[in-house]
Amino acid sequence: MSTEIRAPLEGRFQEILSDGALRFVGELHERFDARRRELLARRAERVARWNAGELPDFLPETREVREGDWQVAAPPPALLDRRVEITGPTDRKMVINALNSGARGFMADFEDSLSPTWSNVIGGQANLIDAIDGTISFEGEDGREYRLADETATLLVRPRGWHLVDRHLTIDGAPVAGALLDFGLFLFHNARRVLDRGAGPYLYLPKTESHLEARLWNDVLTHAEESIGLDRGTIRATVLIETVPAAFEMEEILYELREHSAGLNAGRWDYIFSMIKCFRERPEFVLPDRASVTMTVPFMRAYTELLVRTCHRRGAHAMGGMAAFVPSRRRPEINEQAIAGVRADKEREAGAGFDGTWVAHPDLVETAMAEFDRILGERPNQVDRQRDDVNVEARDLLDAASAGGEITEAGLRNDVNVGIQYISSWLRGNGAAAINNLMEDAATAEIARSQVWQWVRHGAQLEEGQTVTADLVRQIEDEELERIREQVGDEFFYSQGRPDVSRELFDEVALSERFIEFLTLRAYERLED
Repeated sequence: MSTEIRAPLEGRFQEILSDGALRFVGELHERFDARRRELLARRAERVARWNAGELPDFLPETREVREGDWQVAAPPPALLDRRVEITGPTDRKMVINALNSGARGFMADFEDSLSPTWSNVIGGQANLIDAIDGTISFEGEDGREYRLADETATLLVRPRGWHLVDRHLTIDGAPVAGALLDFGLFLFHNARRVLDRGAGPYLYLPKTESHLEARLWNDVLTHAEESIGLDRGTIRATVLIETVPAAFEMEEILYELREHSAGLNAGRWDYIFSMIKCFRERPEFVLPDRASVTMTVPFMRAYTELLVRTCHRRGAHAMGGMAAFVPSRRRPEINEQAIAGVRADKEREAGAGFDGTWVAHPDLVETAMAEFDRILGERPNQVDRQRDDVNVEARDLLDAASAGGEITEAGLRNDVNVGIQYISSWLRGNGAAAINNLMEDAATAEIARSQVWQWVRHGAQLEEGQTVTADLVRQIEDEELERIREQVGDEFFYSQGRPDVSRELFDEVALSERFIEFLTLRAYERLED
């Protein structure tokens, strides 16, 4: 096995990429990368069938699993109560603030909210080591110092999805899967550390599309435990149900990971993106403005209620979706209405039976916590609430028309504006961008650009009367770029914003003839670090 690092080894990078760590990652690559690539090919084949007229359904070949009597492993003490979790990238300040936020858990993210520069990926691993050791600190430009409090949130880590690779590390000439690199480095360095502190190596697994992909993860986790000398089931993983195919295989995904399962999470933003992507050629799946596709529209409610029912039937936690609002200290007048919206969202989730939820900002922890405290009281969760009243069929999950059909110029402009601004931020190394008081990440940017692609593809008509065409999109790009320039100023816009590259990338993924599977795959080619 020939391993090559195609990036500088500065500072602590040599420590993170030690010979032992690289051997461990290399073993994972040798054992599992071929299967990973095979499963990615199956994704494309399935989507091709669906766009040719077939529709997904619950799998007949796994009926015995769905009808069987089985439970996932009981949660470890550190994951028994997860009523509010905060998420964010692994930069030093974020890690400290999130762990100190008062949330029960912190999902440290190497995926959608992290731009995968070499310094972000490897530096993030160093930050997690310091956080677990309790030695992490940060000094801001204003001289303010940040350190960990005595009580901190439980750490969970989200590696990249199966579709992403990291060009900075190659094994026998092939780039390593980002998932295996992120997971491998975290586990190698921290499995014993977290166990010594009364927790364990806990994960979130993103972008899963089938129980076979969950089976691959289970095999990876089992091999890693055997290799490092951990008891079977020490590693626990929560799977994000954020794709339409996975919604049809929730039972099977839990079953495959049952020794390692920590439940399922309703990844609402990626789920909307998946609905567009999976049925992109079919006009009956055209969605309205992003703001209209709320969690209360029937097809979204069906998927989340099925998730709660499925998890609780199997003794697993059901985790709710993200509250992406970023409170404004400069414009407090916008906060009251937005906080009320967050409160209503979390009240709905707690009332629907979810055991916990996500927020993107520390200022939202208290609001979310209050709603779950009101339902849970002193109980750690509500897994005992079975939701036998829920009966979801395939047609309910596929009822895109239930979202309504209003497509507006404001919605189109928002997609263009957010898409270009997010790409600009991502190319600067920031994957969690506060835009218009919302924390945008790769998932929301994917909605923005895929909606534009879908509307152009199907000649959608705006409420104002115009047909969405590539020419109209380019005209709006001109106008929105000028608006962005006025907001951020000429110096930043031209020196750091990379407006030409950002617009070119947006055009590539929003106006191409063929649908591009992931924005981040194309953007990664332009990432300079």
